[in-house]
Amino acid sequence: MKILITGVTGFVAAHFLDYLNKTEPGSEVLGIARHADDFDSTQYPALNIRLRLIDLLDKEAVKKALSDFEPEYILHLASVSSVALSWQMPLESFVNNTNIFLNLVEEVRVAKIKCRILSVGSSEEYGDVPEHELPLTEAHSLQPVSPYAVARVAQELLSVIYAKGYQLDIVISRSFNHIGPGQKDRFVVSSFAKQLVQLAAGNKTEKKILTGNLDIIRDFLDVRDVVKAYYLLLKKGQRGEVYNICSGRGILLKDILVKISQALGIQIIIETNPALIRPNENKKVTGSFKKIQAELGWQPELTLEESIQDLIAYWKTKI
Repeated sequence: MKILITGVTGFVAAHFLDYLNKTEPGSEVLGIARHADDFDSTQYPALNIRLRLIDLLDKEAVKKALSDFEPEYILHLASVSSVALSWQMPLESFVNNTNIFLNLVEEVRVAKIKCRILSVGSSEEYGDVPEHELPLTEAHSLQPVSPYAVARVAQELLSVIYAKGYQLDIVISRSFNHIGPGQKDRFVVSSFAKQLVQLAAGNKTEKKILTGNLDIIRDFLDVRDVVKAYYLLLKKGQRGEVYNICSGRGILLKDILVKISQALGIQIIIETNPALIRPNENKKVTGSFKKIQAELGWQPELTLEESIQDLIAYWKTKI
């Protein structure tokens, strides 16, 4: 497999590389990122990895990377994926999601590079949906309610245009919330795990945690199941088609917090921080994975409890 991965130093890419290391040893990987962070290619000894530090807004740098490597596959993971941050910086969120994708596919088109592209989208594209319309299928209308979600819808529509209008080989995901070891603490479940691991390790008898709105329901999926879905979509997904990547079940954020505290054996006091509550918060989001299951045989394998245990173990090594 000869694959270009954008956002290669990120959370999802690390797990995809680990999966590729086991599944397709000998694969050639060109990883693109803006910063090296603490990326260590020796963690994937069966892969031939090259890291290239470029900004995907730099058209000439994108052109050179593609022409030098000529990938068979592109996994486009690079993004500014925080909904909360998009409310603070809507312009940056749009540009660094939509425009970087457009630069990439346009160069593939112009250079006539024959490759399969996976355009990774988000369940945020669906917006705030009435409960009676759940679980969400790929046929549901898109009604984004945040700057981040608007950027993701734009990326998806561009993907469809380039697939059907220019005949580029693009497959599209709408990925629901994913969790797992290595996730940064700006994401809600990882933030819970980090804070509670810190509280469990401390001497304070009062275990207080600050949160946003806990009365919302989300569909969480382990990142290791996510990357298996991405691999299958790259290999077997249908051009121009959209696929939900989700667990098919919803859980209240408050219940996740309780599960983490129980796993750590601590009792907590929950305090709401108004600064952590987002405008236009979707109340309940659950998805259906029937399409990808029917076409590619994929379904979730890891339980929420397994994800939580591994996330706790990760933060214990960091704190």
